[in-house]
Amino acid sequence: MKAAIGRAVRAAFGVVLLAAAPASAMSLTSGDFRDGGELALAQVYKRCGGENISPALAWRGVPNTAKTLVLTMIDIDVKPKLWSHWIVVYLPPDSTGLDRGVQTLPKGAFGVKSNFGDNFYDGPCPPDGSGVHHYRFTLWALPRFSDVPPNASAMELQTALGLIAIDKATITGWVRR
Repeated sequence: MKAAIGRAVRAAFGVVLLAAAPASAMSLTSGDFRDGGELALAQVYKRCGGENISPALAWRGVPNTAKTLVLTMIDIDVKPKLWSHWIVVYLPPDSTGLDRGVQTLPKGAFGVKSNFGDNFYDGPCPPDGSGVHHYRFTLWALPRFSDVPPNASAMELQTALGLIAIDKATITGWVRR
């Protein structure tokens, strides 16, 4: 009985600690899709019948201690590892978003090679018959400029950014094939 009460107290204490954890101050939104919603055909890779146009993205609440921002778009349903579709580094911390179909990034920002091998937006293109794939757009606020390891897998990239980020915000869309 004593052990059960002790477990219940520890569990309740853990819930209190989790509830007291600060929420992310940053937010990431899109005028082209809602979080958890389907991505438009315009955002889908051309080989899969789309137009390969990046969605509009907007953010706010970037911590004032951020020196730079990194944007990633990762297919979280590729097994056994994740797959990056878009990586933009050195976004200015005072920037507030990217336009739909962005061709020119803010001064100082640039794309680095995704798992597709491109340094620009590559839209969703899951294999035929693979069902629903979710694409997580994440904006990472970093306390210092940091190089993205060349040829890093999406999983390695996400892990590395997670270790140094001050904050992050995500929005996820999906495509079915």
